Amino acid sequence: MILTQCAFCAVDLGLTLGKKCGRCSTRYCGAACQKKHWEEGGHDALCKAIKKAGGAEQYHANNKYAAAVAVATKACADDTKGQTCYICTQAVHWKTKEGLVRGCSCRGTAGFAHVSCLAEQAKILIAEVEENNLGANALDERWHRWHKCSLCEQEHHGVVACALGWGCWKTYVGRPERDLSRISAMRRLGNGLSAAKHQEDALSVNKAELSLLQRLGASEESILAVRHNIAMVYQGLGRYEQALQMKRDVYSGRLRLSGEEHQETIRSAVNYGSALLSLGRFEETKSSSKKILPVARRVLGENHQLTLTIRFAYGVALYQDDGATLDDVREAVTTLEDTERTARRVLGGTHPTVVSIGEARRDSQAALAAREAGCAYSYKIRV
Repeated sequence: MILTQCAFCAVDLGLTLGKKCGRCSTRYCGAACQKKHWEEGGHDALCKAIKKAGGAEQYHANNKYAAAVAVATKACADDTKGQTCYICTQAVHWKTKEGLVRGCSCRGTAGFAHVSCLAEQAKILIAEVEENNLGANALDERWHRWHKCSLCEQEHHGVVACALGWGCWKTYVGRPERDLSRISAMRRLGNGLSAAKHQEDALSVNKAELSLLQRLGASEESILAVRHNIAMVYQGLGRYEQALQMKRDVYSGRLRLSGEEHQETIRSAVNYGSALLSLGRFEETKSSSKKILPVARRVLGENHQLTLTIRFAYGVALYQDDGATLDDVREAVTTLEDTERTARRVLGGTHPTVVSIGEARRDSQAALAAREAGCAYSYKIRV
């Protein structure tokens, strides 16, 4: 995670408290811990290396990136055998010697790459925008390369998203704290950590970003974006009531700022519905889904991941409701079967959303079979 603790005693320092080593910027709560870390914690041997790498935060990011790449390549090893990188055309990266990954929605022989090549591709595109003063819209469009595949245009997920998050952070961490790319990189890191289910670390990064934005006087839209990410992490941690309250507030804020047809408003509505579903509030989930689904279809299209997620939540709420009729369960099965077919075609069979829809589809089919046979069926909520 981003360095917000004393390097010796681990007390929380936020982004501004404590003191730093004058040579390498390693952070401490005070002179006593700095002295002990030098004498007892091995900092005397590392200080020069940390300084050479660009300081404590850069050194930490470099190490975390290397570790995340190793995890991602190992996780993708079976899928990538005999393949080559679509960017550099090599099986093994010429410099880092890393293997290949694929964490998007590409199928067949498409989409295999080195994390380092993906990171370099994004870095070059962002640099072109900055060097040629192409403006905020161009920067926003090209920033997608840090989290979306340039071939299938779907987001990277899981450990690949985490590795790219660390790659993004290590690229821009050395910039001034007001730099937009540095702030965006902090957000990308938090999202990548969450995608790999490192929720506590993601929460730490998200809260650090929120603190920074509030201190810098950022816009309400920027604050809503990071509060949305915090709410998603709360849900990942099982803190459903906190997630629901924050998602409701974010949705209300998005409606007021951007209107119901803005993509981020739709995203907020989807996430609010997922929080309702996690708490077993099925009637509210169905009502929310019916309200937002026509908007998502009109604005984003039938095949967009957010549209598919709304249909997924609606199907789950239909059959898991204690008051569900036999017709409700049949509708749930039909909805989930159709949603899974579309999601599998658009996102690929290994995408987390597709896996979750498949699990719900099987549960709904079992529930239907039990109801038609006059038996009880137990299930667990899957979101």
